[in-house]
Amino acid sequence: MPDDEYSHVSRGKLKLKTDGEIKKKKKKKKDKEKLKEKLQTAAIEDVTAAGNPSGTTQRVLTKAELSFKQMQEKTQNKRILEKASMTHKERVEKFNQHLDSLTEHFDIPKVSWTK
Repeated sequence: MPDDEYSHVSRGKLKLKTDGEIKKKKKKKKDKEKLKEKLQTAAIEDVTAAGNPSGTTQRVLTKAELSFKQMQEKTQNKRILEKASMTHKERVEKFNQHLDSLTEHFDIPKVSWTK
């Protein structure tokens, strides 16, 4: 009976249906060159627009936006100076002092299989 159920199944190896050879698409160098040219022209336009005193293409920032950016720069510079002021060794020592100051509640419990 099992032979009757699978009599319609082909027993040879599977073949892919193809109409001839498989053709691979090749990327053309022209496309890459055109993209480079577009990027260069866009960069040149940005530079010329920045030099343009009328500022027609640039967005004008409001007072609030300017002050926000200035505060961000200040805080970023402050963080950089704080990180640069301490060496790695000093930071590790400070962290260890902080861990020593914590109570036993924060200690990691030891795991033992023998208990």
